[in-house]
Amino acid sequence: MNVAKRTVAVVCVLSLFFVLFGCKGKKSGGKSDEMVIQTGLVAKIKSMDPVSVRDVYTAQVVYHIFEPLFQHHYLKRPYEIEPLVADGMPEISEDLLSYTIKIKKGILFQDDVCFAGGKGRELKAEDFVYGLKRVADIKNLSENWSSLDDKIVGLDEFREYTKSCAKASDVDYSREVDGLAAADDYTLVIRLKKPWPNIIDSALTDLVTSPIAKEAVDYYGRDIVSHPIGTGPFMLSQWRRGSYVEVVRNPNYRGDAYPSEGEPGDAEAGYLDDAGKRMPFVDRIVWRILEEQQPAWLLFMRGKLDAKAIPKDNWAEAMAGPGQLTEKMKQLNMELKSFNDPSVFWIGFNMEDPVLGGNKALRRAISYAIDREKFIDLFFNGRDMVAHGFVPPELDSYDAEIKRFGYAEYNLEKAKALLKEAEKIHGGPIGKLTLTLPGTDTFYRQFGQFFARQFEEAGLEVEMDYMDWPTYQKKVNGKNAQMFAAGISAGNPDAGDILDMFCSKNAAPGPNKFNYSSAEYDKLFEKVEVMGASAERLALYRKLELMILEDCPAAFINHRVAYVLHHRWYKNYKPHVFAYGLGKYRRIDMEKRAAYEELLKKVKQ
Repeated sequence: MNVAKRTVAVVCVLSLFFVLFGCKGKKSGGKSDEMVIQTGLVAKIKSMDPVSVRDVYTAQVVYHIFEPLFQHHYLKRPYEIEPLVADGMPEISEDLLSYTIKIKKGILFQDDVCFAGGKGRELKAEDFVYGLKRVADIKNLSENWSSLDDKIVGLDEFREYTKSCAKASDVDYSREVDGLAAADDYTLVIRLKKPWPNIIDSALTDLVTSPIAKEAVDYYGRDIVSHPIGTGPFMLSQWRRGSYVEVVRNPNYRGDAYPSEGEPGDAEAGYLDDAGKRMPFVDRIVWRILEEQQPAWLLFMRGKLDAKAIPKDNWAEAMAGPGQLTEKMKQLNMELKSFNDPSVFWIGFNMEDPVLGGNKALRRAISYAIDREKFIDLFFNGRDMVAHGFVPPELDSYDAEIKRFGYAEYNLEKAKALLKEAEKIHGGPIGKLTLTLPGTDTFYRQFGQFFARQFEEAGLEVEMDYMDWPTYQKKVNGKNAQMFAAGISAGNPDAGDILDMFCSKNAAPGPNKFNYSSAEYDKLFEKVEVMGASAERLALYRKLELMILEDCPAAFINHRVAYVLHHRWYKNYKPHVFAYGLGKYRRIDMEKRAAYEELLKKVKQ
């Protein structure tokens, strides 16, 4: 989950645990011959300014509008980084402290009134410098600062300078930062304070480093959150908060070609049918805000959505057995995609809370009181994996034997014994605790009821505080949630970005929503973050993970396994766990989509 994938991972909710992957449809007033994807978001979004984008839901939209320097190849596995707006891979100095990056010529921002004559100008290296300064500017309250903190020469000093400015308009963005320079219009130079081996995979593929046009910020001011101006394949058309978001094809987009190579089997699967063709293929993408699973499932079954993660209540309708669709789904020409998502979800503890923060026995009691396997059976039809640690199995440093440490054990007797110890530490009975949940729909109500019963069996009373996603973010970022349900989905195969989440300097509103603080952890992480891939780094990564599991700033619950159905007309849908903004690759077979209504009638008969 940072801007989502970024440096850290995407902070997302422990909700349905599935992002809807795209769909088709026709908006009222739209052309019938348009190729349209309509997809779903399970939560509202609040800002489209890359400075503010840190959650997976907003990232699903914004990555279609803004572009970082690099991206993970759409088809190749293992995942491979390739240039996006960069013109080749970086030139790296021998001391690993200087990165010189060429920018492709002829890339244009979308047309907008903020530019002279309303015509989007050419992208320049200075737009990256400006964008990074905006993240550093304290006046912007960027949650993404943790990605850059103590990394780039002079950028921390620029941040300190912005603190001295009375108001946002006083910040002088022409002020030089030694570590950021536009050597010329098409050459960006980044100088680091210390080696950052993961900078390309972590930051340079992320929205945190995407270019921003100063004209747009100057023109729209605070309303820039509703006016994203980027170089991507799509541009914002409409945003009805709480209802839907629509983007349309950007006429200024350069039209990158669909990949011509992938991994073995891609050609047979049809993933190379569009090789070399100019993207994007679709005219519009519409995201509906669909917070309830059942209405979304009904829309999918009616052919109004192209793809849908299978809800727990519809599992038997869709699945006949492991990897096997029901006869009905086969007759409707559904296709199934199943894959491990590099994610982990938890019940987090606010370590600054006076009850929980200084009482590890209480936190451990809560963790032992959770029957993770029962939770997965009830809410995910047994498909997810128990999180015995917090590093997802898809990441390089995952310890396949981590279960041996017993941190995810369900043991009610241990929970009760630890609760007695916790009461002694507390000086009396533990009062009512509060678990904040990022949703008010049926899923969250059931989720809350399950955990309330689990904790009650251990002798704890926990009330549920249900709220919508923006309100939840505000509460957690303000350090006002005592316990909270959340999770992340990693943005790249290296666990360093997830481990960074527990550094004390990254306390909320940064990614460390637990407000966990350990001088020992910080010191060890500072050592490991400058190391390249090696056996020594792997050992230190695993040591850091065990330190967190022992201190217990969260009860880690599960790793997500996605089961997604899509209609056969939804082409080029290959699961990709380290990227967003994938709509440019997708295509709709209009004839197959048009035939679905008659097919549905036949199957119902």
